[in-house]
Amino acid sequence: MAGKEKKEKDLRFKKFGTVSFTAVTKVNDFIDKLEAGQVSGTRCKKCGLAFFPPRADCHQCLTSDMEWFPVTGTGKLVTYSQLMYAPVGFNEDLPYAIAVLDYGDYKVFGRIGNVPLEELTIGMAMKTEVNRLPGGQINYVFNRP
Repeated sequence: MAGKEKKEKDLRFKKFGTVSFTAVTKVNDFIDKLEAGQVSGTRCKKCGLAFFPPRADCHQCLTSDMEWFPVTGTGKLVTYSQLMYAPVGFNEDLPYAIAVLDYGDYKVFGRIGNVPLEELTIGMAMKTEVNRLPGGQINYVFNRP
Protein backbone atom coordinates (compact mmCIF):
# COMPACT_ATOMS: atom_id res chain seq x y z
CA MET A 1 0.00 0.00 0.00
CA ALA A 2 2.67 2.47 -1.01
CA GLY A 3 1.52 6.07 -0.85
CA LYS A 4 -1.56 5.33 1.28
CA GLU A 5 -1.71 5.96 5.00
CA LYS A 6 -3.62 3.61 7.24
CA LYS A 7 -6.50 5.49 8.84
CA GLU A 8 -6.77 5.00 12.60
CA LYS A 9 -10.12 4.12 14.10
CA ASP A 10 -11.70 6.83 16.23
CA LEU A 11 -12.80 4.91 19.33
CA ARG A 12 -13.73 7.83 21.60
CA PHE A 13 -17.40 6.84 21.72
CA LYS A 14 -16.49 3.64 23.59
CA LYS A 15 -16.25 5.89 26.67
CA PHE A 16 -19.88 7.04 26.47
CA GLY A 17 -22.43 5.70 28.90
CA THR A 18 -22.74 2.55 30.93
CA VAL A 19 -22.87 0.44 27.77
CA SER A 20 -21.67 1.78 24.42
CA PHE A 21 -23.45 0.37 21.41
CA THR A 22 -21.23 2.12 18.87
CA ALA A 23 -17.55 3.01 18.79
CA VAL A 24 -17.47 5.15 15.67
CA THR A 25 -19.74 8.04 14.83
CA LYS A 26 -19.42 11.27 12.89
CA VAL A 27 -19.85 13.23 16.15
CA ASN A 28 -17.11 11.64 18.28
CA ASP A 29 -16.07 15.17 19.35
CA PHE A 30 -19.08 14.92 21.69
CA ILE A 31 -16.93 12.73 23.97
CA ASP A 32 -14.05 15.24 24.00
CA LYS A 33 -16.52 17.95 25.01
CA LEU A 34 -17.95 15.76 27.81
CA GLU A 35 -14.43 15.06 29.09
CA ALA A 36 -13.84 18.83 29.15
CA GLY A 37 -16.98 19.21 31.30
CA GLN A 38 -19.34 20.45 28.57
CA VAL A 39 -22.53 18.83 27.27
CA SER A 40 -22.97 19.96 23.65
CA GLY A 41 -25.34 19.69 20.74
CA THR A 42 -24.97 20.65 17.10
CA ARG A 43 -26.62 23.39 15.09
CA CYS A 44 -26.94 23.71 11.33
CA LYS A 45 -25.08 26.80 10.14
CA LYS A 46 -27.44 27.16 7.16
CA CYS A 47 -30.92 26.95 8.76
CA GLY A 48 -30.14 27.19 12.51
CA LEU A 49 -31.88 23.94 13.47
CA ALA A 50 -30.46 22.60 16.77
CA PHE A 51 -29.89 18.91 17.48
CA PHE A 52 -29.46 16.90 20.64
CA PRO A 53 -28.10 14.31 20.61
CA PRO A 54 -25.64 15.94 18.23
CA ARG A 55 -25.91 15.15 14.53
CA ALA A 56 -23.41 15.63 11.74
CA ASP A 57 -26.05 16.26 9.07
CA CYS A 58 -29.15 18.45 8.89
CA HIS A 59 -32.25 16.66 7.64
CA GLN A 60 -34.02 19.95 6.94
CA CYS A 61 -31.60 21.54 4.45
CA LEU A 62 -29.49 18.47 3.65
CA THR A 63 -26.14 19.98 4.61
CA SER A 64 -23.30 18.83 6.82
CA ASP A 65 -22.24 22.37 7.72
CA MET A 66 -22.74 22.05 11.46
CA GLU A 67 -21.35 23.82 14.53
CA TRP A 68 -21.22 22.81 18.18
CA PHE A 69 -23.16 24.69 20.86
CA PRO A 70 -23.08 24.20 24.64
CA VAL A 71 -26.15 22.94 26.49
CA THR A 72 -26.25 25.56 29.24
CA GLY A 73 -28.74 27.10 31.60
CA THR A 74 -31.85 25.26 32.64
CA GLY A 75 -34.46 23.30 30.79
CA LYS A 76 -37.97 22.49 31.93
CA LEU A 77 -38.87 18.92 32.80
CA VAL A 78 -41.39 17.78 30.18
CA THR A 79 -41.85 14.15 31.19
CA TYR A 80 -40.13 11.39 33.14
CA SER A 81 -40.48 7.70 33.86
CA GLN A 82 -39.03 5.35 36.44
CA LEU A 83 -37.63 2.20 34.86
CA MET A 84 -38.03 -1.07 36.74
CA TYR A 85 -36.82 -3.19 33.80
CA ALA A 86 -33.80 -2.34 31.71
CA PRO A 87 -32.10 -3.28 28.48
CA VAL A 88 -29.02 -5.51 28.55
CA GLY A 89 -26.14 -3.77 30.31
CA PHE A 90 -28.31 -1.50 32.48
CA ASN A 91 -29.69 -4.15 34.89
CA GLU A 92 -27.32 -3.09 37.69
CA ASP A 93 -28.68 0.47 37.58
CA LEU A 94 -32.31 -0.38 38.34
CA PRO A 95 -34.43 1.37 39.29
CA TYR A 96 -33.53 4.61 37.51
CA ALA A 97 -35.44 7.44 35.90
CA ILE A 98 -35.27 8.84 32.37
CA ALA A 99 -36.62 12.22 31.33
CA VAL A 100 -36.92 14.92 28.67
CA LEU A 101 -35.89 18.54 29.29
CA ASP A 102 -37.12 21.33 27.02
CA TYR A 103 -34.52 24.05 26.35
CA GLY A 104 -36.70 26.00 23.92
CA ASP A 105 -35.30 25.31 20.46
CA TYR A 106 -34.22 21.76 21.32
CA LYS A 107 -35.00 18.99 23.80
CA VAL A 108 -32.60 16.72 25.68
CA PHE A 109 -33.38 13.09 26.56
CA GLY A 110 -31.42 11.52 29.39
CA ARG A 111 -31.30 10.16 32.90
CA ILE A 112 -32.22 11.82 36.17
CA GLY A 113 -29.15 12.27 38.38
CA ASN A 114 -29.36 12.76 42.14
CA VAL A 115 -32.95 13.94 42.40
CA PRO A 116 -35.38 11.59 44.20
CA LEU A 117 -38.35 10.61 42.02
CA GLU A 118 -40.87 11.93 44.57
CA GLU A 119 -39.35 15.42 44.23
CA LEU A 120 -39.77 15.62 40.45
CA THR A 121 -42.56 17.83 39.11
CA ILE A 122 -43.44 18.53 35.50
CA GLY A 123 -42.23 22.02 34.55
CA MET A 124 -39.47 22.15 37.17
CA ALA A 125 -36.14 23.66 36.14
CA MET A 126 -33.28 21.21 35.71
CA LYS A 127 -29.79 21.37 34.23
CA THR A 128 -27.89 18.92 32.08
CA GLU A 129 -24.44 18.13 33.41
CA VAL A 130 -21.52 15.80 32.81
CA ASN A 131 -21.45 12.64 34.93
CA ARG A 132 -18.28 10.58 35.37
CA LEU A 133 -18.81 6.85 35.82
CA PRO A 134 -16.55 4.13 37.23
CA GLY A 135 -14.01 2.67 34.83
CA GLY A 136 -13.45 5.92 32.95
CA GLN A 137 -16.90 5.99 31.34
CA ILE A 138 -18.75 9.29 30.98
CA ASN A 139 -22.30 10.43 30.29
CA TYR A 140 -24.65 13.28 31.24
CA VAL A 141 -27.53 13.48 33.72
CA PHE A 142 -30.23 15.92 34.83
CA ASN A 143 -29.99 17.57 38.25
CA ARG A 144 -31.39 20.60 40.05
CA PRO A 145 -29.76 23.91 39.09
